[in-house]
Amino acid sequence: MLIQFKVSNYRSIGEEQVISLLPAPKQKDFENNILEKSKYQALNAIAIYGPNGSGKSNLLQAMDLLDSLVHISARTSSITPLPYDPFLLKQGLATMPTLFEITFILNGYRYRYGLEFNKEEIIYEWLFRKGQSREVSLFQRKNDIIDVSPGFQGSSKAIDAAIEATRKNALFLSTCDMLNVEEAKQIFQWFNHFRKVDGIQTEDEVFQTFELWQNPEYRLKIKEYFSRLNLSIVDLEITTQKFDSNELNKQIPDNLRNAIIKDLNGKEGFSVWSTHKMYDANGSKTKETVNWKLEERESAGTKKAFHISGPIIWALVNGGTLIIDEIEAKMHSIMTLQTINLFLNKKTNPNKAQLIFATHDTNLLSYCDLRRDQIYFSSKNKWESTEVYSLSDFVYIDNKKSLKPEKERPDTDKEKRYFEGRYGAVPDLKDLLSLEIGTNG
Repeated sequence: MLIQFKVSNYRSIGEEQVISLLPAPKQKDFENNILEKSKYQALNAIAIYGPNGSGKSNLLQAMDLLDSLVHISARTSSITPLPYDPFLLKQGLATMPTLFEITFILNGYRYRYGLEFNKEEIIYEWLFRKGQSREVSLFQRKNDIIDVSPGFQGSSKAIDAAIEATRKNALFLSTCDMLNVEEAKQIFQWFNHFRKVDGIQTEDEVFQTFELWQNPEYRLKIKEYFSRLNLSIVDLEITTQKFDSNELNKQIPDNLRNAIIKDLNGKEGFSVWSTHKMYDANGSKTKETVNWKLEERESAGTKKAFHISGPIIWALVNGGTLIIDEIEAKMHSIMTLQTINLFLNKKTNPNKAQLIFATHDTNLLSYCDLRRDQIYFSSKNKWESTEVYSLSDFVYIDNKKSLKPEKERPDTDKEKRYFEGRYGAVPDLKDLLSLEIGTNG
């Protein structure tokens, strides 16, 4: 269960920004949106709004980058540069390290893991654990000095080997996992339940959906999810076949054709087929059906729904954390709403999965049962750095400069107020109206 994520000095993000899934105090709206594990609580979803270029995607990309670093850093070469991409618009930050920190619940403990890095090395790395009492350090690293506490669970021999083997551009946590240090392996299991999806370019997600399809239980859940979207598709099937070079377009140049054949020869591909009802001349249903390839004849929204169905169902079944950028892209607002509701409803989310998504769909502010602490906004400050803030932290000061600022009410028309610019995080397009088009000739 994810509790919090921090990032600073990454792409459009200069100073430290925080996304918290801790429920805000004294909020009573939609209490079913609060998950509980052991003695800890967290929200089941976070929505992030903001204009294009405000940094929403960079925030989600930072989460994905941390996940990638954890999984691959110990397996890269000693000369592989780190994915350092600092904020460039304020003096001094271009040479400062990037910071990522994540807090999560695992096996009844609260873990806080973080790092600071530049292009060449991991400068700081730390892992803390909190049980019934205070938070304790499991390890702290500064450059090549790694201080491990006795509380870090694992063979002392393996931990010593990990200290010796950790390169300057690799994470100690990842090296510990590679050398079978027990607590590091458990933490990796949590990160295996952490996944990001690009809501626009969803084609790669179909491979996970295909893998899950091989399991009859997952296949049934994917079909059920798809049927509830009311896309007039009565069934889905996947067929597999060996790669056949004769099916390649004859106009492909020989050098490219040979490269494709070399890469795909002997491999198995698959096709997704959708089934539709057939109607008679009077428009009445018949018992006949028609099948066609989903990728060839279905809409972009229907294809996206199938592509991401695997990651969605996997997260719900396994209690994972799913991150989707541009969740509404190519999909109708009701399809988007129904997908989010899968995570908000305890009946469809019994395993306490979490969803973090960026969106421009303001209809969700009116029709989605999101608490105020589940709605975030991103905008640029005066020096063009991304800042994020929650609606639960938003206050109004009256015209008399009252010392008692008023919090946003839960029954407020949030969509209307957002369009009015009261929350900020909206595009400033006033100069567009002064554009002189003129006439041709």
